[in-house]
Amino acid sequence: MYFLLFLIVLVVAGMIWFRVAPSDKQHWHVFITDTENADHIFGVTRVIEGSPDKLDAFNASFSSEARTEILAGAVQDGHISYVTRSKVWGFPDYTTVQLVDDQLRIFARLRFGRSDLGVNRARIDRILAALKG
Repeated sequence: MYFLLFLIVLVVAGMIWFRVAPSDKQHWHVFITDTENADHIFGVTRVIEGSPDKLDAFNASFSSEARTEILAGAVQDGHISYVTRSKVWGFPDYTTVQLVDDQLRIFARLRFGRSDLGVNRARIDRILAALKG
């Protein structure tokens, strides 16, 4: 009985931690050096043709995603990082988008765990497909 109670307390504490763990802007608001698309076990990198208007459209679309907020940066800076939390557990995923010359570079990744199970790839590819419209 005590073991079950301990297990329940541990799960609840984990759920709370995932939702309130601080996000270090210096760690997550990074400069993106990748220049090609890549799928990773922990996330995804996408590089597309970019412009200030395309960055603005990406920001408008991404900011409207459920449970998403801007962590650092702004459209005017050409560099924005977001945190998106999963619905049930509140796991944070971090997405950084940056306008470099004529490229829009997007880097989406998980914080906790070893694999994001394709969640970041699906989110980014869905938004990019909608922007192509």
